[in-house]
This record gives sequence, C-alpha cells and structure tokens, in this order.
Amino acid sequence: MRLAAASGGAAVDPIARFLLAVAVIVLLSHLLGALLGRIGQPLVVGEILGGLLLGPSALGWVWPSAQAWLLPSEVVSTLDMAAQLGLVTFMFLLGCELHVERTGRLGNRAVGATILGGMGLPFLVGVGVAAAAPALLKGSTPSQAGYVFFIGLTMSVTALPVLARILVDLRMDRSPLGSLALAGAAVGDGVAWLALTVILAVTGSGGTLHIAATIGMTLALVALTALVVRPLLAALVRRAEQRPGAERLLPLLLVGAIGYAALTHLLGLHPVIGAFLFGTAVPRDSAVTTWMNQQLQGFTLAVLLPLFFAGVGLHVSVSALGLNPWTWLAFAGLVLAAILSKIIGAGGAARLIGTPRNESLRFGVLMNCRGVTELVVAGIGWQFHLISTTGLTVLVLMALITTAMTGPLLKALGVRAPSADRPAPRPRETAHAAAASATTGASGASGASVGP
Repeated sequence: MRLAAASGGAAVDPIARFLLAVAVIVLLSHLLGALLGRIGQPLVVGEILGGLLLGPSALGWVWPSAQAWLLPSEVVSTLDMAAQLGLVTFMFLLGCELHVERTGRLGNRAVGATILGGMGLPFLVGVGVAAAAPALLKGSTPSQAGYVFFIGLTMSVTALPVLARILVDLRMDRSPLGSLALAGAAVGDGVAWLALTVILAVTGSGGTLHIAATIGMTLALVALTALVVRPLLAALVRRAEQRPGAERLLPLLLVGAIGYAALTHLLGLHPVIGAFLFGTAVPRDSAVTTWMNQQLQGFTLAVLLPLFFAGVGLHVSVSALGLNPWTWLAFAGLVLAAILSKIIGAGGAARLIGTPRNESLRFGVLMNCRGVTELVVAGIGWQFHLISTTGLTVLVLMALITTAMTGPLLKALGVRAPSADRPAPRPRETAHAAAASATTGASGASGASVGP
C-alpha cells in the first residue's frame, strides 16, 4: 500500500501527505474564520491565525514532531508552489476590481489629500522606524535604501479587499465616507504596487545598468498593456458578449495573467506584480468579466489563498522576538507607530478637506486596516531578503493586529452592524457590487470585495 513505505511502514506517500496537509490547512483556516466571524472579525483574521497555528509559533512549539510529520520540507515546497498560483490568481482578481478611473466623481482633491495623508505620514514614520531598528527588521540585502523604503511601504498600505468586506458588513459601502475610503484604498493599492516595483528593481543585483534596464522594460510592459493589451481585451470581451460560448474567454485571461506573472518574474520583480498589471487591463462593468471573476473566486479564496497564509505562517515564529524586553518594547512601539501614523495621517487629511471630526476619525481607523495586502507585501520583502524572519514576524503580527482592531474601533466610534432584519451578506458572495460602490457610490452592494 502507498500508506506505508518499504522501510518499516512509517512513511506516507508524498501525494497523500500533500493532500492531507491541504485538507488540514483549509479546514483550520475556514473553521477559525467562521468562529471569529461570529464576533465580527473578517475571515482573513481567522485564516492568518490558521497559518500561524500550523507554524513554529504554535504547533511547531507545542508538538514539533507532529508539525515535522504533517509539513516536511518536500510538502512545504509543494505548498509554496500551489500558494504562488493562488496568489497570482488573487492579485489578478484584485487588479480586475481596481476601479481608479472613476474616483474623480468623489473629488480628485479629496481622494488625493487622503492618499497623501494616509500613505505619506505612515511612509515617513516607517522610514524612521527602519533606520532606528535594522537589527530587528533588516534582512541580508546589501541595499540599505531598499530596506528602509520597503519598511516605509509596509507602514503605508491599506487592504482594499478586507476594507470592502468590513464596509459592506456595516452597510457603510454606499455612504460618502465608505466611498471615499474605498476609493482611497483602491488608488493607494495602485500606488503601493508601483512603489514596490521600483523598490524591487532598485534592490536587484547587477549594478546601475541592470537596474535601468529593469525599470525600462517594466515601463515598456506598462505602456504595452495600456496601449495594446487593454484595447485588445476590450474588443474580445465585446465580441464574447455578442456571441455564445463566452466561457472560452476564461482560459485566455488566466493564461494572460500567468504569462504576465512569469514575465515580471523574469524581469527580476515578483510574479504578483505582473498578474496585478494584467488584471488592470481587463474591462470593467462587463457581464462576461463579472461571470469569469465569479468562477475564479471560489476555489482561489477557499483553497489556494489559505495555502498562502499557511506558507507565511510556517516562516513566522513569535519566539524569534526572543525574551529580551527591549525587543518586545521595540515591537510594541512599531505597531503603535503604524496605527497612529495611519489614523492621524488619513484622518487628519480627511479633516482638512472638511470632513466632520468623528467621520475623520472613522476614516483613519478604516485606512489602518492592512489585512492580506500587508501579508503579500511582507512575504515579497522576505523572499527578496529585504527583511529578516524576525521582520516578517513583526509585519505579520502588525497586519493581524491592525485588521482585528478595525471593527471594534469602529463600533467604539458609534458605527453599528446592520440589524437582524437586514442580514449581512454571505462571506463568499461576489465582489463586484462592493467594488463598484467604491468608485461610483451608486450601485447596490451584494457582497464583499475580492479577498477574504
């Protein structure tokens, strides 16, 4: 039998062990997500915790032999490959939901001011924190500038998918404040991925000529996408809407997203940047693309993305912070700086453009939600050696804390969940109405944005 090895019957067939690991990860992630959802937490909080519990922070500490049996190195490497596919698909879907072209109706001045405050102040604070704590955060990269700017970027991101889910659950997505928050997060996402692209290009090996070539080829790819790929996809979608068999367009879009991911990886960037870029070229407000996104979301969000969370959790160890009280004090200071810089920066900008004081504070709390975006960015930084394993642990815990505190803080500020006669949408309902409300403020939201 495959369950037993010839050497004594203790080993399990690698395929069976991989499938067992996937089953455990998916079950634990969704179980924790459902349990925490009952107290008003986004699903992503439970899924992140699921990854942490399977890593050295919990299972590896309490029962190391069980973790070694369930997740040996060969299984972990296979899970990482599957997680990369899930991450590429997720970023493609997120790119498809990025409606930045219509944020002008909310007022370019308002959106611009809130992005500048909500990203600018946290970025500057992050740069200062990075310069002050390289022993805690810095990886093996020789680029000090790349490391410092990367930490600044991790401080400034906001998780658009989780933010949209919270706003829909609280029925704030169609309010002026909710529309402004989602518009700011959407544009901020684009700015963050552009900044990450530049950071990865600058920190790549090969000298000035190589860096210039990478940036040049990336800009050429962006121009090609805008001038050629986007109009071509628009024409294909229009044709698919007029003829039966629109489902044949789904493999083409997937191939495009994966091909872009491979191309940006070959350029020395991360694959998710290419997938996200291709997603931004897909036409919006089309029944065909809406249907295709719905087809992709289910398996990606239910199975593949939890594998990514688990993969991150396997590299995170709270014990990496050690027992030194100064280390924990530095960690607490970093998290506090991240929270205050977001709330003060975003909320202060909203106040300056005339938003009432209480609404401005709520806006700052909303923009403090970092969620899955922080995990993706932190994982990329760790892979490129911009941050250490301890730095990864700090950023993952920061993402968990800032995401988990968003709902309770909003309730403390007077925001109430919908009453029992107006039930909240199901956790995995599709994203398109919520994404549309982020930019138009007019369409009815029927579910959460892409992502947990």
